[in-house]
Amino acid sequence: MAPILPTIQFPSDLKSKTIPQLLQLADEIRRFIIDVVSVNGGHLGASLGVVELTIALHYVFDTPIDKLVWDVGHQAYVHKILTGRKGVFETNRQQNGLSGFPKISESEYDAFGVGHSSTSISAALGMAIASKLKGENNIQHIAVIGDASIASGMAFEALNHAGVTNANLIVVLNDNAIGIDPSVGALKSYLMQVKQGENPKSNNMVKSLNFKYVGPVDGHDLKALIHELQRLKTKNGPQFLHITTTKGKGLKQAEENQVLYHAPGKFDKITGDLLENNIQKFTKYQDVFGLTLLELAQQNPKIFAITPAMPTGSSLKYMMDAFPERAIDVGIAEQHAVTLAAGISLSGFTVFCAIYSTFLQRAYDQLIHDVALQNIPVIFCIDRAGLVGEDGATHQGVFDMAFLQPIPHLKILAPKDAIELRQILFTLQESNNQPVALRYPRGYSAVENWKVPFEKIDLSKIQTIKKGKKAAVFSTGTILQNVLEALSFDTDHFAVYHFLQIKPLNEKEIVGLVKGFDTIVTIEEGVIKGGFGSVINQIILANNINIKVINLGVPDDFIEHATVNEQFTQCGLDVESMQNLFKKIQNVQI
Repeated sequence: MAPILPTIQFPSDLKSKTIPQLLQLADEIRRFIIDVVSVNGGHLGASLGVVELTIALHYVFDTPIDKLVWDVGHQAYVHKILTGRKGVFETNRQQNGLSGFPKISESEYDAFGVGHSSTSISAALGMAIASKLKGENNIQHIAVIGDASIASGMAFEALNHAGVTNANLIVVLNDNAIGIDPSVGALKSYLMQVKQGENPKSNNMVKSLNFKYVGPVDGHDLKALIHELQRLKTKNGPQFLHITTTKGKGLKQAEENQVLYHAPGKFDKITGDLLENNIQKFTKYQDVFGLTLLELAQQNPKIFAITPAMPTGSSLKYMMDAFPERAIDVGIAEQHAVTLAAGISLSGFTVFCAIYSTFLQRAYDQLIHDVALQNIPVIFCIDRAGLVGEDGATHQGVFDMAFLQPIPHLKILAPKDAIELRQILFTLQESNNQPVALRYPRGYSAVENWKVPFEKIDLSKIQTIKKGKKAAVFSTGTILQNVLEALSFDTDHFAVYHFLQIKPLNEKEIVGLVKGFDTIVTIEEGVIKGGFGSVINQIILANNINIKVINLGVPDDFIEHATVNEQFTQCGLDVESMQNLFKKIQNVQI
C-alpha cells in the first residue's frame, strides 16, 4: 500500500480519505513520532495515545474555524503533524524550532497556547461564549482534557460555569488513568466505575452539571470516534464525550512503563530501549532532594511531604514508597497542596511541599494568605528553579525569586550545589519556625559524592568563595559554577560571594562588603526585575553608596525552548559571556 502520511499536509487533506486509509495513517503517524522522538527526545506517551482521536477531530471538525484546544499540550504532536508542521517536526523543542506545546503564534490551528494543565475548558468556553455573541452559531469549540487535569480546581470551575450556558462546547475527556504519574483521588474511582459499568448511574456527576454525557467510547476505535463526533457536531450547548485510551499506544515499552516513557529522552526506535546517558554517574538535584528527605524521614517521624502530581519528577516517590501515610500526591491541585501543607504544619509536623517553580505560580494567593500571613513554617522545595531547557517559556522557573521577595515572613534559600542542598534539608528539619522557599534547578549536580554526613549549617552566612581587591561578584544558587569557570583567568581582581540566603539579607553586612570594591556584579538564574540583584540595588541606593552595579540574570522577556546552555547564552549567563564581561571590568579598572 502506498504511504498516506506524505499526502497529508493540512486537515482538509483528511476529508477525502476512507476509514481504512485513516487507520493506515494512524499507524504511519505513530511510527513517524517514534522515529523523531527517539532521536530528539520529547513527550512520547501522551501523543501516541491520542493518534486516532486527533485524526478523528480534524476529520470531523472544520479546524481552524472550529476551535480545538488541547489541555497541557503534551499530547499535541499528532495535531502539529496534521496541521502543516510535519516537515519541520524534527525541530520540535529545539532552539528556533517548533514549540513542544501548542502556541498561538506558531499556527492558526493552535487556538490557545498551553503548557500548564486544566486551562482548556475555560479557554474553549470563553471562545464559545464570544462566538454566540458574534452570531457565529455554527462554530464548535472542543476542549481535550485528561483524567488527571480534569480533577484540578480550575477545570471544575469551568465545567460548573459551562453547564449554565448555551455555549457550543464539547469537552472530550481522554481517560487513560494517568497524567505524568498515575492519577489519584476520588474522581479516579468514579471514572473507573463508569468504565467498568459497575454503577449505571455513575455518570450522574457530569449530567448534574447540565452536560449531555456520551461514553465511555474506545479512543482507539477510529470509526466509533468519528461517528460520535459527527453526531455531537450537530448539537448545541455543552456536550461531554468520555473516551478511554492507552498512553504510549503502539510502543510496547511505553505502554508497560507509562511513567518513564512520558518523556523518555533518546531511545532505540526499533527495540524501544532507552539509550545510555553518559552523565549517569552524577545525581539529579531531584534525587538529592528525594533521597535525602527519605533519610531524614527515617529518623524523624514528624516529617511530612506533599506534591501536586509530581511524585516521580520531584523524586518524592522514594518517601511515598517507604512512608505512604506521610508522603502524598494530591493530584494537579497546587492551591490545595499549599493550604493542606499549612493545615498539617499547624498540627505539629515539619512539612516539605515539593513543587515546581512554574507551578508554584498557580498557588500564589495560598502562599501569601494561608501560609506567610499566618507565619506557618511550611518548607517549599521549589524544583526546576531557573532555566529548564526544551520545555521552554511555559515551564521556566525564573520568576520565583521576584514574586517571593515581597512576601513578609518568607525566607528564600538557593544552594550552590548538591551537598549544600542536602545540609539545608537537614538544618530545616532540625529547627525552623517560619515559611521557607528552597530553590534548586532541574538536572544533574556537578558534585559526584554528595551523600556526606549531616551537618547543621548557618543559612544566613554570606560565603566568601574567592578573595579579590577591585570588584565583587554576588552570586546565588548553582549558577556559581559558571561564575567560577568564567573567572578561571583571574587571580586577585575579583572577589566572589555566595548568597545561600536570598531573603532576608543582612543590610549592614552587605553595606560593609560593598564599600570595599569599585564594581559589584550580581548574578542570578532568575529574572533581573524584582530579583536578588534588585534587592542589592535597593540596599546600595538606600545607603547612598557611589558604586557601579551590574545585574546579570534573565532579561525582561519570555525565554523560549532551547537547551539550557543555549538559554544561558541568550541571557548572558554562559561562561563565555560572563568571562568577556569580567575581562572588560578588569581592563577598565586597571
